[in-house]
Amino acid sequence: MTKLHLRPIQFVDSPVGRNGEVARLSGGMLWFAAYEVIEEGRRSTVPVAAFADEFAHDERAMRLHAAITAPRGALTLGERVLRFDQPVVAGILNLTPDSFSDGGALMDDPAGAAAAGIDMAAAGATLIDVGGESTRPGAALVWEGDEVKRIEPVVARLASAGALVSIDTRKAAVMEAALAAGAGLVNDVSALLWDDRALDVVAGAECPVILMHSPDPAKGPHGEARYGNVLTDVFDWLEARIEAVVAAGIDRARIIVDPGIGFGKSLADNLALINGLALFHGLGCPIMLGASRKRMIGALSNEAKANERLGGSIAMALKGVEAGVQLLRVHDVAQTVQAVRVWRGLRDQALVGR
Repeated sequence: MTKLHLRPIQFVDSPVGRNGEVARLSGGMLWFAAYEVIEEGRRSTVPVAAFADEFAHDERAMRLHAAITAPRGALTLGERVLRFDQPVVAGILNLTPDSFSDGGALMDDPAGAAAAGIDMAAAGATLIDVGGESTRPGAALVWEGDEVKRIEPVVARLASAGALVSIDTRKAAVMEAALAAGAGLVNDVSALLWDDRALDVVAGAECPVILMHSPDPAKGPHGEARYGNVLTDVFDWLEARIEAVVAAGIDRARIIVDPGIGFGKSLADNLALINGLALFHGLGCPIMLGASRKRMIGALSNEAKANERLGGSIAMALKGVEAGVQLLRVHDVAQTVQAVRVWRGLRDQALVGR
């Protein structure tokens, strides 16, 4: 059965003087004037002003509209509050010997790794995403005991210093160790499908979780896939996964989604997802974008090496915030924070300056 999908389009500088003509995107800093309606392979444009009349009897369309325009609630995590009314940055802290971005520079150095995380927080990262297993293509599987040894002392140091920490893992035992050490969120590239215990761990901890799309997460994050329409296929997969984890006891208000840029997607697939990011607001959850230093940037810039992809990473981040993405997962924290702050200044002026 073909599903209807809605993508917010025709963004405007300000809602002032446009009563009924525009809608606010997920309680954030963006307003849009129309939807691209995708149904049965056809695309059409419907103004926000005409939407209610045209789709009043279409339950799915009205539900998507409500999800797209509903504010994303803040998450209270101990003494910290994670808000989604404007874009925030998550700094990537890899503790692996084969990290494509830093070559394992922080491996076996908990104090140094924690110091690097604190530096990210000082540079403006709202969240520090700690990982002990590489998810690059071809990376070796890490035994969960080794992964725990890598992440536990670093998470504990960061949490004790007041940083908000997420644990990037697909293993239940690592999730448990990180949460016990002070992590506040779980970021799972397998959307809680790789480890049979993972869903119960997250549900029992009542912690937020980031669910990422990949084609066959039970086997690994880089399986091959053929998409009819990558944008709507990924949306439908995440929609079904959200329903499954909610049915298993995880609060929908604690779910963040990630379209999985670079995971089981071609360059064309990744570009389509980046261009269509606003569609994912229809899931009713905050969106995380992880495109920093990804291979697609090298493919578009003369095969630039991972540590030479800052410009492309900033371009991807700004494309994300222009689509209303709430959370940017990045390697280059200070530079991305600066870019977002400038974007925020431009938005503030656009909202009040006429």
